[in-house]
Amino acid sequence: MKRTLLTGGTGFVGANLARRLLHEGHEVHLLVRRGYALWRIEGIRNDVRLHEIDLTNAEAVNRVIEQIRPEWIFHLAAYGAYSTQRDLAQMVATNITSTMNLVNACLQTGFEAFVNTGSSSEYGFKQYAPSETDWIDPNSHYSLTKATATMFCRYTARNQKVHIPTLRLYSVYGPYEEPTRLIPTLIVRGLRGELPPLVNPNIARDYVYTEDVNNAYLLAATHPDQELGAVYNVGTGIQTSLRDVVDIARCELPITVEPQWGIDAESRVGYNRLGRKQ
Repeated sequence: MKRTLLTGGTGFVGANLARRLLHEGHEVHLLVRRGYALWRIEGIRNDVRLHEIDLTNAEAVNRVIEQIRPEWIFHLAAYGAYSTQRDLAQMVATNITSTMNLVNACLQTGFEAFVNTGSSSEYGFKQYAPSETDWIDPNSHYSLTKATATMFCRYTARNQKVHIPTLRLYSVYGPYEEPTRLIPTLIVRGLRGELPPLVNPNIARDYVYTEDVNNAYLLAATHPDQELGAVYNVGTGIQTSLRDVVDIARCELPITVEPQWGIDAESRVGYNRLGRKQ
């Protein structure tokens, strides 16, 4: 049993990881911001320990880390992944400053593993499935701040000789996903025999299921013989187009209507060949 700490634990990926850690018998602490959404953790609220904190406040972070003294840290808190999250100052504060504060605080108490969460968008546009050693080329403020956090974690790991890998996640789907996103919307509408408004059928993403992502987090935490500051892509390496996703939904759900394809503002912004949002 490990004493574990999660940031972003009330988010989609974090709520799934928290449940996996509880299932395996670990002690789970969640660092949450003021006004956090409760719905994803209602079922485990009495099993985790919540600490309301502003991660941009270095002194507050130092105090709570000194109190918890976690052995494993999973850093999933992020801002800017959704199209409605456009505040650059908040991206810098959440994705860079908060990461630095948390890493520095954990260095003071020591830890076995600090697993940082990156993003496949750090690679920018690519015409192929990039490897972890490929040149990153951020093409948005969000991807730029995530790449900065990744580089900070990598440098710190190598400089301090500590275990801080980064997982670059692709398009995660599964339980507790935001209800307005593609897969939940297809399921809800499909159960009524309907299809939602659709965009360009050729838009493609690399979809990866939450339980596979959980496996990646635990592997990253439990293998200390990795390269210091290692970066791992967490995806399938397979592109799945929106057309293919809709075809699967029509096979599995009572949908008889034909899809009506269109182009909306999101698709005009564009996706690269691997489905990472620009």
